[in-house]
Amino acid sequence: MRAIVTGGAGFIGSHVGDALLARGDTVHVVDNLATGKRENLPWGVEFHERDIREDLTPLFEEIRPDAVFHLAAQADVGTSTKKPVYDAEVNVIGTIRLLEAARAVGARMVFSSTGGALYGEVEGAADEQHAKDPLSPYGTAKLSAEHYLETWNRLHGTSHVTVRFSNVYGVRQDSSLEGGVVAIFLERMARGEETLVFGDGGHVRDYVYVGDVARAMLAALGAAGGAFNVGTGRGTTVSELHELCRRVSGSDAPPRHVEPRLGDIRRSVIDASLAERELGWRAEVSLEDGLRETWEWTVKEHRTP
Repeated sequence: MRAIVTGGAGFIGSHVGDALLARGDTVHVVDNLATGKRENLPWGVEFHERDIREDLTPLFEEIRPDAVFHLAAQADVGTSTKKPVYDAEVNVIGTIRLLEAARAVGARMVFSSTGGALYGEVEGAADEQHAKDPLSPYGTAKLSAEHYLETWNRLHGTSHVTVRFSNVYGVRQDSSLEGGVVAIFLERMARGEETLVFGDGGHVRDYVYVGDVARAMLAALGAAGGAFNVGTGRGTTVSELHELCRRVSGSDAPPRHVEPRLGDIRRSVIDASLAERELGWRAEVSLEDGLRETWEWTVKEHRTP
């Protein structure tokens, strides 16, 4: 298969590229390096430094991909609030341009969306039919892009698929970007620095390992459209996460609690049973095992020469 991975120099996208190459697929990466890094690019991909807001139809016609894994995004909630027009240009207009480029060559798209930013505050675990209550322009833009995929499927007879991630963590995550609490904790522990917890540490999230997410993206290509949650269905408080990070790192330093952040969702957990039934996918890496693998990578990355 020939595949294009947008955002393939980023955290999740680079792992999707790895998974495709491991199957023997031909992989092209489209990334403008706004947040991606050249060193994340898997060996063996062909790299195109382009922006998804451009008309990429000529590039698609040259490559003739069978599939497009769309992970390029403006993924920072704070930025979406400060720059909602920019957020919409990337996450909505960029997605429409890719849909049109894919349509020109008959390629299928797997689109990366978000669970937490769409479902808002939940009790239990939110399934795909849960009310969509985005609290940020980022969540609204992702929901709008999902609707465009559904419209293209109805209008043009395509079978594009959406996957909605819970909180993804793992190797190559950038601590400076949104959702990088694991990277932040482990990097600070590796440097012997103080760690901070906002509020009482009782905020609950569903942490899913990036390798499992990459497998889900590939599995979704076999679906005939629709949206699928990708998470573990298990909630972990920030305090519990910090304790697990201390365990794998060997740190004995407790965190310092600071004022809670305005607008933080208290609980966000998603139900991924539909993906298990229809895609044959489920999360396999335990949180502690994933954190241990991430810690080993973090130590190598931050080792003093």
